[in-house]
Amino acid sequence: MTKVFEKDVLWKEAVRMAPASKRGPDMKPERGSIAASELSVVFGKGAAQVVALEALDISIKPGEFVALLGPSGCGKSTLLNAMAGILRPTSGRVEIDGAPVRDPNAGCGIVFQHHSLFPWMTVLQNVAFGPQMIGLENPESTARTFLALVGLEQYANVWPKNLSGGMQQRVGIARALATYPPVLLMDEPFGALDAQTRSIMQEELLKIWSQFKTTVVFVTHDIDEAIFLSDRVVVMKTLPGGIKTSVDIDLPRPRKASMVQSPEFNRYRGEIFGLIREETLKVFGGTRRASELTT
Repeated sequence: MTKVFEKDVLWKEAVRMAPASKRGPDMKPERGSIAASELSVVFGKGAAQVVALEALDISIKPGEFVALLGPSGCGKSTLLNAMAGILRPTSGRVEIDGAPVRDPNAGCGIVFQHHSLFPWMTVLQNVAFGPQMIGLENPESTARTFLALVGLEQYANVWPKNLSGGMQQRVGIARALATYPPVLLMDEPFGALDAQTRSIMQEELLKIWSQFKTTVVFVTHDIDEAIFLSDRVVVMKTLPGGIKTSVDIDLPRPRKASMVQSPEFNRYRGEIFGLIREETLKVFGGTRRASELTT
């Protein structure tokens, strides 16, 4: 059996196991809208005060794939944590499907920069935990299917501490996907993976997203990754953190790896690079206009 055929079989199994309300590529998503209004997050007081986000507004449609892109310190992860209910804003509000976000909720799958696996559980138990807690049928079978989709089925009975960092992160991705959440929040989930595995995981993520219409908010520093994955790239500004602009990505789906060499992709790359460069210069105390430094 070829690897391609194996993946196709696994994918069909993941679809078969999904709740009926989450099946079908033509299904119009009804859940997963995200809205933030006048959102501000301030850390510290007095001279040590840092304004991570200031009066930020953003609206994300159900089923939309949005990448958050910007220089370090612009508030990408802070915004994601506020959406997840992990961090309470200083002022303003975040809503998911019209309900205020005050605490973490089971409707959001989260993948952090570094894995957050339970060390006292095996790999299989970690991935099965979510499906079991929300009452999905056959949580162990669901877990095995998603482990296979990330190429780790043979490590089902291994303890997380015995895996490499990249493998631990892939388990975390499988765990987040295994509950078929309406919202998936991802904080640089592929940063620890090697280039080839990263490319494959991007394609597998898009396959899952296209089938189940999960709303995805994806934090990354990689311009190519943001363009390849997203419907919309939200470029964030710094000093203080907020939204500089949004760039709609009008590239055909399904996305293919060869797209990164196309003229259209290069146009988006150049536009977004210029926007981020402007903000990066602020971080480094640049006072000259970005256009004066790009020649």
